[in-house]
Amino acid sequence: MKAITLLIVTLFFINAALAQETVERSHKINAHITEKLTVLKSDKSTRQGLYQMIYDKTYALANGRFENDKKVGIWRFYAPDGHLLQNYDYTKKEFLYEAPEDTTSNLRYFVDKQLTDSDRTTKPLKIGGRYFGYLPYLKLFRLPANLMDISREASIAVVELLVSPGGRLAYFKVTIYSGNFSKTFNMNVNVLPEEDKVFVPATVNGEPIGCRIVSRCFIDDDGTLIF
Repeated sequence: MKAITLLIVTLFFINAALAQETVERSHKINAHITEKLTVLKSDKSTRQGLYQMIYDKTYALANGRFENDKKVGIWRFYAPDGHLLQNYDYTKKEFLYEAPEDTTSNLRYFVDKQLTDSDRTTKPLKIGGRYFGYLPYLKLFRLPANLMDISREASIAVVELLVSPGGRLAYFKVTIYSGNFSKTFNMNVNVLPEEDKVFVPATVNGEPIGCRIVSRCFIDDDGTLIF
C-alpha cells in the first residue's frame, strides 16, 4: 500500500513538472535593449520563471520572476550604467529601496503650487524605477513617416506625463523639436496596461498633489525614443 501511495505521489510531481515546462524567449526592444524571459511551453503567452532586460548586452535593467504571468517576489531595477535604482516586492506590494535622485537625473518634476523653503515634498514614484519604469511610454511613440528624414543630431523629444493626486496617469504627450520646427503628439493613455497608469503620487506637506514629469529624450534612427 505504501509503495502504491509513493508511486501516485511521484507521478503527480512528474506531471506537475511537465505541466510547468518552460522555454526561453528573447527579443529586442530597441537597438540597445533586449528582453529575455521564459514562458510555458504549453502556452507561450504565459510568462513563467526568470525575466531579464539587458542594456547593450552588458548591464541588466531589470530582473525578477513571473508565476502564471504575474510578477512575484523582489524585482531589481537598474540604470544603463548598472547602478541600482529600485527594489520592489510585487508579492508584498511595497518599495524596498529607491535610489537618491540628483540634478544628473533625466527626470524633472513640476507641481501647480508655489513652493517655499519650508514645504516638505516627495516626488511621484513609478514601479520599475527611473529607467525601466518609463520605457513603456517611450515604446508607445514612433516618429511618423513624414518626419523620418529630420536630423537626429539637431532634434530632441520632450516627454511629459501628468500624474493626478490619486496616482493615475492623466495624460501623456511627446513634443518633437527640430530647428525652428516643433510638433506635439497627444498619446492615448488608454492603450497602456493598467500597471503603466499607476504611480505613487507626489506630495506637498503630506498631501497628494498633481505633478508633471518631464524628460528629454533622443530620437533613434528607427524613429523610437531613447533616454
